[in-house]
Amino acid sequence: MNIRYKLPRSGGLIPEATPVDIIRRYERIPTRIFDTESDGVGYLADRIVSMINDHEYGTNSLDGVVENPFVLGLSTGRTPVGLYRELVHRYRNGEVSFANVVVYSLDELYPMRADEHQSRNYRIHEDFLNHIDIDPGNIHIFDATIPEEKVSEYCASFEKNLHRIDLMIMGMGEQGQIGFNEPGSYYKSRTRLVQLSHDTKKSLSPLFHCYENIPDMAITMGIGTIRKARRIFLLAWGEEKAEIVHQVVEKEITERTPASYLQDHPNIEVVIDRYAAERLTREETPWLVGSCEWTPKFTRKAVVWLCQRVNKPILKLTYQDYIENSLSELLEEKGPYDKINIDVFNDLQHTITGWPGGKPNADDTTRPTPSKPYPKRVLIFSPHPDDDVISMGGTFLRLVDQGHDVYVAYQTSGNVAVHDDVVLQVTDTAKECGFGDRVGYVKELIASKKKGEPEPRALLDLKGAIRRAEAKAACRLFGLDDERNVFFLNMPFYETGGIKKGELTQADIDIVANLMREIKPHQIYAAGDLSDPHGTHRICIEAILNAVTLVEGEDWFADTQMWLYRGAWQEWDLGMVDMAVPLSPEEMLKKRHAIYRHQSQKDIVPFPGSDSREFWQRAEARTQHTALLYDKLGMAEYQAIEVYVRII
Repeated sequence: MNIRYKLPRSGGLIPEATPVDIIRRYERIPTRIFDTESDGVGYLADRIVSMINDHEYGTNSLDGVVENPFVLGLSTGRTPVGLYRELVHRYRNGEVSFANVVVYSLDELYPMRADEHQSRNYRIHEDFLNHIDIDPGNIHIFDATIPEEKVSEYCASFEKNLHRIDLMIMGMGEQGQIGFNEPGSYYKSRTRLVQLSHDTKKSLSPLFHCYENIPDMAITMGIGTIRKARRIFLLAWGEEKAEIVHQVVEKEITERTPASYLQDHPNIEVVIDRYAAERLTREETPWLVGSCEWTPKFTRKAVVWLCQRVNKPILKLTYQDYIENSLSELLEEKGPYDKINIDVFNDLQHTITGWPGGKPNADDTTRPTPSKPYPKRVLIFSPHPDDDVISMGGTFLRLVDQGHDVYVAYQTSGNVAVHDDVVLQVTDTAKECGFGDRVGYVKELIASKKKGEPEPRALLDLKGAIRRAEAKAACRLFGLDDERNVFFLNMPFYETGGIKKGELTQADIDIVANLMREIKPHQIYAAGDLSDPHGTHRICIEAILNAVTLVEGEDWFADTQMWLYRGAWQEWDLGMVDMAVPLSPEEMLKKRHAIYRHQSQKDIVPFPGSDSREFWQRAEARTQHTALLYDKLGMAEYQAIEVYVRII
């Protein structure tokens, strides 16, 4: 899959204008930032292959046994999966052999059989070890089936046999966990059995279908064990890791953030993409560390930051505010200060529009969307069957009300996010309405589920049907024809029957491209938030962007705009916003009612991530917060605002 998701960048730090040690002066760990996860993975694979190939192995002259193998410490989870795939690719290309590599796994859930799909053992084999030439005798993964009374002895033996680790590769949790070393772990801790925190168990819930199935304990290398590694690569990808990366890299060492104990390791490197780097000083406030290119959008970013720092609206900022907050270079480049204030005020004001599809017969010189053609064909892509109304429900409603020809494409079925109880209730409702008694059949399907295995296809089909009906009900509420204007794409990558999804393939991309050719939209809306717990949004946006490369040369695409929405998991920073659509109280209420149509996702959110609120609560809080930010900057006061970034 070609990784094409890159948010537009305008202006920012000029690296060559400032010495590296000054640019990184806030960072306590050497940190390398890449544009994309793919770029970071390529760098890591280069280094790992080189380290394995350059290692001085040493061989026993009598029997040829390697006496000094390369010892690799590995973690599991979503973070290293891309790296493992790349290392498999390098192996298949003949660039590296793992025949003389010894592997130690970082952790394992307890109790857990090695063949259970949620086990670290299973995952690391599926993602990596089954595809390379490693000797099975060189693989050391915790046995999580030994009796609890023998675990301490087992861990001590494991620790004793682990003489060294040449390279440790691992990600970190949202609270800075490394392995299953939770906040509060002792920095000299060794391999041991630990109790999992509520937050960690919650983060694991997508793998187990429900919280109750998650083991309470895990075996993990200790922080002291990890710190013995000769070299460490600490990885993080995506916006959801931005805050913890900031804590680990720039803040003080604290037991509340276990990964921060690695700051004083002599040979560690943090490798991240620029989304995970968003909170680092050189990315969030680069004017504090070096010279910058002051484009209009980057200037807006700095001025919005300054307003929040001094708690003033844009037009009340003073010369002294700029000087005292390290923005003297901006004054020199774009000043005087009052001109900057007016320019940024106008720039931000022009993002606001009540006509997301363009206002007919209006001067569109300063509007985000052209007035012609009218009406427009609008295609809204929704990764799951509710992201459309959660994240852009108000804009969706307004586009329909203003006469545009709106189509919605639900990219995945969302079937794994439906509780069994919901299926049983819907089936029982059909029985009570006289449409046939299938309750017994559904009970048998549910009873046939096996822990760690994909759900029965017949049960998944029922769950997919429930989500389709909910999505159509929400569309009808907005006045859309659910037969003509609603599409269910059922992209193949999603239909694995489990939480772990397949890779994006050409079949997925072709489905999206063919729909674009059928609709020929003037506007495309797509989800640009990548923080959903199991990565579906990430794959869906890649499918859309890869499809765009197939159709962008066709005549109809010449005037197409593409807008990215957020809201379910995070929101756009105002420095990036290209269009802001204000919502009235009545529109907010109708949006909420559309979200309510997705009954299977209400009350108990199946996969909430770190945010336990229901989706309608998140959506309202984020849009109201955005409206408040606009108000504080001196704009008109609105009930709520949905915001968008344009990438085409």
